[in-house]
Amino acid sequence: MANTLGTQMTRLGAGTPPDPGFVDGSVRGFVEEITLAAQAVGDTIEVTRLPKGAVPLYGVIVTDTSLATAEIAIGVSGTAGKYRTSATLTATTPELFGVAGGVGGALTAEETVIATVGVAALPASGTLRVMLFYSFN
Repeated sequence: MANTLGTQMTRLGAGTPPDPGFVDGSVRGFVEEITLAAQAVGDTIEVTRLPKGAVPLYGVIVTDTSLATAEIAIGVSGTAGKYRTSATLTATTPELFGVAGGVGGALTAEETVIATVGVAALPASGTLRVMLFYSFN
């Protein structure tokens, strides 16, 4: 039976330091609470800043009010769906989301993460919570 090593274990075995944030990093989170107020299509809402060197892990989005036909994307300026592709959020149970396209590496610069409203305006009342978790040394 073959024994395969991942990237960080290969580096450790070769005496090379692992990538920052991938080994011995602390998991940190940022929780943003947004008051729904009929934000219009195309509006953006800043939800966190991820520091340079952070390794994004996953996020959780939850609302106490169905967003009906409105869609929310989570990403950065220029790549609105980097962390969550634009989609509706009708259930009031937490939904996990992750880095679009799979796993990513450590950020090379600080990122301001935004939620972008799409398709229809958000409801006039309620609360939307966006939580992002990342590893950081």
